[in-house]
Amino acid sequence: MKIAKVSVATINHILPVPIIYGNWIMDHREFALVRVDLEDGTAGFAYGLTRDGPISAIVHRSIAPCYVGRELTDPSDLFYGALWTNHAVHAAGIGMRALSLVDIACWDAFARITNKSFQELLGGELCDLPATAIVGYPPTMQPEELAGQIKDLQKRGWNRFKIPISPDLELSESRLRAAREAAPTDWVGFDINMVLRTSEAVLDFEKRIRDLKLGWIEDVVPPGDAGMVARVRAGSKTPVAMGDEQGGSYHPEALLTAGAVDVIRVDATTNGGVTGLKKSLERARNAQVKVSPHMFPHLHSRLLPIFGFKDVPIEWGIPGTGVHPMDDGLEQPVIENGMMKPLTTTVGLGKLVDYEWITAQQVTDQLGALEQIPRACLK
Repeated sequence: MKIAKVSVATINHILPVPIIYGNWIMDHREFALVRVDLEDGTAGFAYGLTRDGPISAIVHRSIAPCYVGRELTDPSDLFYGALWTNHAVHAAGIGMRALSLVDIACWDAFARITNKSFQELLGGELCDLPATAIVGYPPTMQPEELAGQIKDLQKRGWNRFKIPISPDLELSESRLRAAREAAPTDWVGFDINMVLRTSEAVLDFEKRIRDLKLGWIEDVVPPGDAGMVARVRAGSKTPVAMGDEQGGSYHPEALLTAGAVDVIRVDATTNGGVTGLKKSLERARNAQVKVSPHMFPHLHSRLLPIFGFKDVPIEWGIPGTGVHPMDDGLEQPVIENGMMKPLTTTVGLGKLVDYEWITAQQVTDQLGALEQIPRACLK
């Protein structure tokens, strides 16, 4: 079956409370919803964060021409065809995000046209997985409220918690100490969100919180300098996790080659879609480095077990907190003793499009990605 059309809707969600990391103020979350239509009317979907980049323009101008009119017999072939003939997606960054989402949508369409679940299409089985709750949003949340949020989630079966950096390091430290007091034996991680710009600054703060025995420090410096990340790891007693913001040809080789991380972070929506994720996981396995996916639980909780990673923690934002609002209305996890049960088995990625939520946001949809969505794709 040939691909008839590739389209993108850009969805801008205004946050009720701004997210403040250091001096970085975020007042919105913007997503791209990519749609791949086949000639018979079958449609596949994928969504991801734009990071305020021109995903739609890149897809429509540079990527769609590599897909439209081509037979959808193996999505990986189309991915590499676009990758190897297109300057827009060769490097890391927005271009690879755009190609990643098209690849995921193609796999979704391929599963739907063959009437298969992802595990049937790719081989492998789903299983219970550790679940991490992203807590402490907005980052201005005070320590007492954060501790209360954690205690409430513990009552509901959660035992892994990740906390973002705050507007200042004093509040960040206070929040981490409150979290550790509330969860003395649970896994607690800290996301620096690339706010600290040097390895020295990261290591200075890591020494202040070393006694908390955190599960990891994440996104320690801005991406692109594996040597700097390696210097952090060399001086840190807390494990270092990084990688999901890095796509393109140097993910994950640069970080693995430099011995820069204890945990390689992966994200199918940035690292090359389903096709690229499989390759990244193989490289991590060969390097004997642990793996942890970034957000997008409806995708990663299906893909990671299928590819043989059956003990990786899946991240979930707390609905209504602004962490990942496009997930909030979709199927939520069932948690027992810190483990999430597999999500409902569906053809493809199932009911991935929350049309009511999407159309309540600021939407740009020039080519009709939101028109006549098949019922099987609608939440």
